[in-house]
Amino acid sequence: MQAAASSTQSANEGPRDLLDPRRLLVQLLRSPSGVVGVLIVLTIVTAAVFAPWIAPHDPGQANFLSARTPPVWNADGSAAHLLGTDQLGQDLFSRIVYGARVSLLVGVLGALTAVTLGVTLGLLAGWFEGWVDSLVSGFTNLLLSVPYLVLVIVIATVLGRSLTNVILLFGVTSTPVFIRFARGEALRIKQLMYVEAAKGMGATAWRIVPKHLLPNMIGPLATLATFEVSAMIFYEAGLGFLGLSVPPEVPSWGNMLSLGRRFLTTHPWMAIFPGLAIAFTTLGINLLGDWLRDELDPRSQEGA
Repeated sequence: MQAAASSTQSANEGPRDLLDPRRLLVQLLRSPSGVVGVLIVLTIVTAAVFAPWIAPHDPGQANFLSARTPPVWNADGSAAHLLGTDQLGQDLFSRIVYGARVSLLVGVLGALTAVTLGVTLGLLAGWFEGWVDSLVSGFTNLLLSVPYLVLVIVIATVLGRSLTNVILLFGVTSTPVFIRFARGEALRIKQLMYVEAAKGMGATAWRIVPKHLLPNMIGPLATLATFEVSAMIFYEAGLGFLGLSVPPEVPSWGNMLSLGRRFLTTHPWMAIFPGLAIAFTTLGINLLGDWLRDELDPRSQEGA
């Protein structure tokens, strides 16, 4: 009896302990890679939120007289354009700052969409099983049967170029990851002793799922979502490079890469700086995701 009670208490309190802000802050300060990841992510978020005040120029303002101006440290550079200009005379630094908005919107909103759809369907499949599980599993296998990039490119071509379409595209095509995770966790957790006791006392799924299943999934789910944000930022840049992401007039790192590749041998800064922005952002998010995995995965905590 005491062992069962202890197991129940540990299962109920574990997620709260893992998500305790004070504990996370202390552990973060002990992890150099985690600190670097957080600083990079905060830098990108700050640039996106305060873009109108950080960017020295209108990102869409063209000035053909200053077209292809090299970066400021170059002999022919100009202090008015820190990272130079593109073939239309648009300031690269301003476009990179505003491009952070597109990347973060696609990554964060796309991941939220995938989490919402995937967890909902996965919990339904894992809890009710039967025909519900077969239906959800069939949908999941259908999405997984087509190579991810091929599916994304085909759907993007059909839907057209817009920020909303890109967000919905990544949100829907990334749901299988979260469906499988939520289904597996639901099948595992609903067989635990404290869940069986709750069902024996008459608790319905509407009470058990939010009180017992979801709290035990928050840690691993946050880690998985973080890596998905990084992947979506990378894939959005790839779609922009192929001309299938947001319209060309919208500042996007992928669009900038697509335009800059034509001048890679003569004016390389047009492609190098957007590429560095993508690499810098995905590095920061991946470092943050690695740290979250170490801190929020109950199995890693048990091993420690």
